[in-house]
Amino acid sequence: MAVTVRDIARAAGVSVGTVSRALKGQPGLTEATRAQVCAVAAELGYDLGRLRTRPLKRVLFLLHRQHSALSTNLFYSQVLQGAEEACRDAGMALSFLSLGPTDPVLEQVELHAPDALLCAGFFEPELLQLLRDTGCPLVLIDMWAEGLPSVNPDHRHGGCQATRHLLEQGRRHIAYLSGSPAHYSVRQRGLGYRQALYDAGILADPQLEVLVADGEALDQDAARAMRALLALPTPPDAVFAFNDAAALAALRACQELGVAVPGQVAIVGFDNLAAAAQASPALSSVAVDKPGLGRAGVARLLHPDDGPQDVVMPVQLVVRGSSA
Repeated sequence: MAVTVRDIARAAGVSVGTVSRALKGQPGLTEATRAQVCAVAAELGYDLGRLRTRPLKRVLFLLHRQHSALSTNLFYSQVLQGAEEACRDAGMALSFLSLGPTDPVLEQVELHAPDALLCAGFFEPELLQLLRDTGCPLVLIDMWAEGLPSVNPDHRHGGCQATRHLLEQGRRHIAYLSGSPAHYSVRQRGLGYRQALYDAGILADPQLEVLVADGEALDQDAARAMRALLALPTPPDAVFAFNDAAALAALRACQELGVAVPGQVAIVGFDNLAAAAQASPALSSVAVDKPGLGRAGVARLLHPDDGPQDVVMPVQLVVRGSSA
C-alpha cells in the first residue's frame, strides 16, 4: 500500500499538519523538524509528487456548534447550499460537520477523510489551530484569521450603510444591538456603525451599544435589551441590530410596549433573511449573498493563487417599512 502523510506523522512522532508543512516547504517549523520529517518520508518511500498533483475530491464544511442546527440557522444553511452547488459543479463531494471546543476534533474530521476544509462563522483560536494541524487546505467563510484565506461580506460597509440610512431619516440617537465581539463579523459591523456616526459629527454613546447573547437566548435577550434602551432618560430614535434575528426581536418588543415603528423608533437589521420581508412592518436589512459566500469559498480552495487572500463581497441595504 502507498505510504500516506499519516504514516509519516506516526513514524516521526509529529502531527499530520507538521508533515504537510514540512513536505510542502511551508513556514512555521524549525529546520531540524523539517529535516527529520523529510528523512522519515524518504525512508518510508513516500512519493513527494503526490502532494503537488493530487486533486481535491472531498471537501468538509465545518460549522461551530454554537451556531446551532442548520435547520434553524437560515444564514449558514444558504452558505452551505452555495458551497454544495460549487462542489457539485467541480466534481467534488461535500460533507458537513458541526464542532465544539470539547469535541475530539481531529478524530471527527478524519472520519470524513477530507482533502480540504471550509470553516464557516466563528471558531475559537484553539479550535482553528487544531483544524490547521490537519494539513488540509483551509478557507474561512464569514470569519477572518491571520495567515488564512477568507471570504467575507463587507461587514463594515454594511454597518456604515445601515447607520447612514438612519441618519438620513433624521435619526440622531441610534443604538447598536451587538452580538459577541469575539465574532469578526460583529466587530466589523460595529466599526461601520461608529464610522457613520463619526462622519456625521455624532459622538458614539456607550449607553446605546448593548451586547446581546447569541444562540438560543438571542430573541429573549434582544427583546430585553430593547426594553432597557426604551427605558433610558433619552431613548433611542433608531436601532441598528447586528443581525435580523436581533432586529426582529427588538421590533416585537417595541410593538408589545406600544412604541410605533418607524414613527418613534426606526429599526435596521443585517443579513436580509426571508423573515425580514415577512415582518410587519417589513424589516429594512443589509442584504448578503449567502450562497455566493459558499461558492466563493470553494473557488478559493480550487484556485488558491488567484486574486487576494482575503475576498470581500459587496452588500446592499434593502430599505423597507421599519425605517422608511
